[in-house]
Amino acid sequence: MIRQLKKGKPADAQQVIATQTRDTVEQIIADIASHGDEAVRKYSAQFDHWSPAQFRLSDAEIAACVSSLPPAQIDDIKFAQAQVRRFAEAQKASLQDVEIETLPGVVLGHRNIPVNSAGCYIPGGKYPLLASAHMSVLTAKVAGVKRVVAVAPPFDGKPHPAIVTAMHLAGADEIYCVGGVQAIAALALGTDQIAPVDMIVGPGNAFVAEAKRQLFGKIGIDLIAGPTETLVIADDSCDVELVVADLLGQAEHGYNSPAVFLTNSRELAEAVPAEVERQLRNLATAPVASVAWRDYGEIILCDTIDEMVAEADRIASEHVQVMTRDPDYFLAHMTNYGALFLGERTNVAYGDKVIGTNHTLPTMGAARYTGGLWVGKFIKTCTYQRVLSDSASAMLGEYCSRLCALEGFAGHKEQADIRVRRYSAS
Repeated sequence: MIRQLKKGKPADAQQVIATQTRDTVEQIIADIASHGDEAVRKYSAQFDHWSPAQFRLSDAEIAACVSSLPPAQIDDIKFAQAQVRRFAEAQKASLQDVEIETLPGVVLGHRNIPVNSAGCYIPGGKYPLLASAHMSVLTAKVAGVKRVVAVAPPFDGKPHPAIVTAMHLAGADEIYCVGGVQAIAALALGTDQIAPVDMIVGPGNAFVAEAKRQLFGKIGIDLIAGPTETLVIADDSCDVELVVADLLGQAEHGYNSPAVFLTNSRELAEAVPAEVERQLRNLATAPVASVAWRDYGEIILCDTIDEMVAEADRIASEHVQVMTRDPDYFLAHMTNYGALFLGERTNVAYGDKVIGTNHTLPTMGAARYTGGLWVGKFIKTCTYQRVLSDSASAMLGEYCSRLCALEGFAGHKEQADIRVRRYSAS
């Protein structure tokens, strides 16, 4: 039996806010479509109090940001990027072009072709999420994208030097200090200052996510990311201190970040609320994490491991931390998750910052049908075909002609028939 000992707000509680967000984003996009840079500047000044002569950073400005960081911080950024690059390169190597002769004289194939340009959004309003530069810019460059544009909002009234440094070291071809809907719209639609891109990736707040949703089709996107989610799965082999540290470590992302604890140990489940209160007293981000836990925290108690797997798949969380006697059981049996973190020695923060897997992951149940950002998101798998002989073309034409007639496509049928007439043996 599955029992919910603590519930969060129902999913429809955010509907009014979502509607307001949609309308606001729609208006901003329309304004930027009509007025370009003038509108971008207006919204940048309104929301970020930022209106420089040029949003694009010059080489000198980038160099100044890099030189302002201590060498140890640059080394840490380089270490994290080396891990992301290593895993991304391994993922790219798994993508193979294909060519096969399916019938005598009939050759089919596909090529993996990177998009020509990508815009990478790096959040920086509340927290300077420089790790998102590794995850997006660097991954795009490994994929082979020719033009990678990186954008981030100002932080404390100026470009954040660590974000700019991470963008630069990751290989960004252009760096802009501009954020929010105005950045997404400028990248998608193009302005005099910012040439449009083919796709946009990266996390952001609700307005950024809604802008990506509305502009999808005009440009490609990685996914529509909602608030950060975490699911901690543990049995009685794990202690409550570790469970709560991993719950609150993600709850600090935002007031509406769901943190869910799933267990088959009643003792552990009942110990969590008091431990949450204890750790919050010493957590600098408690004003955020406490609200997220109060409003969106959940505790779910199951009887069996298989119930835990089924419930985890139902939740389809962005991050799933497994601390049980046999975490590989969940690896073997779970199907819906953004990323798995197996065993007590790893955690979501490693994935977010340094271990090498990508931290841009599906939320709001999207793990049921998609994974997260990786090199393959920047690559189009495009097919081609070649017919090598007259006899092969005529043979295919006969089948095609009959099938086109079955569907009533006269023009299609003639495409086949003309080749039957031309290439059949006389």
